[in-house]
Amino acid sequence: MKRKILVIGAGGIGSFFIPLLDKVELYDITVADPDTVETKNLPYQNFNVDDVRENKAKVMYNKHKSVGNCKPYPILTEKQMQGYDLVICCVDNLGVRKTLYNTSVKWLDLRAQGRNAALVSYKADPKMYDMLLAGEERSFSCQGDSWNGSNEGVHFMQVAIAGMGAQWTQRWFQNNDEVRDYMVVNL
Repeated sequence: MKRKILVIGAGGIGSFFIPLLDKVELYDITVADPDTVETKNLPYQNFNVDDVRENKAKVMYNKHKSVGNCKPYPILTEKQMQGYDLVICCVDNLGVRKTLYNTSVKWLDLRAQGRNAALVSYKADPKMYDMLLAGEERSFSCQGDSWNGSNEGVHFMQVAIAGMGAQWTQRWFQNNDEVRDYMVVNL
């Protein structure tokens, strides 16, 4: 039986995370993302020129056989997150994270920005949430504020955290006692 997963966000992290899970053919993945692929995304997201102007969730649906459903709209409520074995957050948006962290669903939050990345799970100490959810309620770039938009300045922490998140997911479904509550990577 395939495990049901909801991936919120198919951009900088999600566009690398989804293909990794697709390869093992163990998951029924639903992807939710209202954004479209833009030319500026190509240096650091897992899309190509033919995907420009297409919805990111639909691109993942069309490319990966494990993606059984796509939702080209935002996930904003706990009700939208119900019915999945695991919800994975791959968006840099504090509003979505605040909702996720305060749900009863099992979740994994993958974050990256510039030279650092983090993996936080529903098993983390809720006392950490104030720090993890502090800041402006807007979307942020996986490249950080110092990215100048050039290919030379691209950071690959979103690829690293996507791989760690895929491995965490595999282990969690095998034996959820052997996964970390959270992990931070700094370069």
